[in-house]
Amino acid sequence: MGGTIAGSADSATDATGYRAGTASVEALLAAVPQAAALARLSGEQFASMDSSDLTDELMLGVARRVAALLADPGVDGVVVTHGTDTLEETAYFLHLVLDSVKPVVLVGSMRPASALSADGPMNFYAAVAVASAPASTDRGVLVVLNDEIHTARDVTKTTSLSVASFSSPYGPLGVVVGGRPLYYRGLSRPHTSRTEFDLARVHSLPRAGIIYAHSGLDDTVSALIESAGYDVIVHAGFGNGTVAQRIVAPLEAARLAGAVVVRATRTGSGHVTAVGASGDRVDGWISVDDQNPQRARILACLALTVTRDPLEIQRIFDTY
Repeated sequence: MGGTIAGSADSATDATGYRAGTASVEALLAAVPQAAALARLSGEQFASMDSSDLTDELMLGVARRVAALLADPGVDGVVVTHGTDTLEETAYFLHLVLDSVKPVVLVGSMRPASALSADGPMNFYAAVAVASAPASTDRGVLVVLNDEIHTARDVTKTTSLSVASFSSPYGPLGVVVGGRPLYYRGLSRPHTSRTEFDLARVHSLPRAGIIYAHSGLDDTVSALIESAGYDVIVHAGFGNGTVAQRIVAPLEAARLAGAVVVRATRTGSGHVTAVGASGDRVDGWISVDDQNPQRARILACLALTVTRDPLEIQRIFDTY
């Protein structure tokens, strides 16, 4: 898919001012010949892009291509190289829509391939090790960076530049040691072959946006909400998903106009209950359980491919 793992800079000491997605998949495979000892590898160039430019259409396209590869009996697993900016969103979407128990691993890097001590080659080697291991079967979509194995349900990018940029609020599922994946915990929420979402029926995703709460946000945002015409609005609120009283009316107006309103938290982790700290419960709004705003957007969009009943959408959030 491109990204930093396929990026290059004019200087080997420049890990920030680089061009993403300049290297081909063939060059990436050639740079890590050791991975060929783990599995029979073939590469496919789907895109060459900075992942900040990811669109829902591209994400759907990746999902359809990976699903087709998984349906091939000659394919035992898939590794997707991806830019880290939106890696967690693509991973979570695949985690919910791929109807297969075969391993799917997303991997990226924080330093371009041209950098001193680039982390991409080792990350890629570890991703192949995980994707080719029988122990990775039926664990949902996985994300591998910095020798850690994370579930796509939980993992998020938490820092801007560190090679240890990805973490999960409940910790990784396991680690990669000497090219061998070691698992220490599992995932209890449904995924991949056990979800109710049918990729074949998802022709496009509903229009969705995220509103980020801050101290100066006022009700003039109502004009922006109305003009955008969103099908889904995720409010990344304070603390326990709290919505400022002046913002309740614009969001409720959007819901009455047909949008699904989801209460999330800007804190980065933690459960969001049905009533926030300021008592801002509104019937028909959805509370996010423990998902971050960017994954809540994806789950809400998929929920709308199944139902428009708020109670059923809340069940979906409580389930996944």
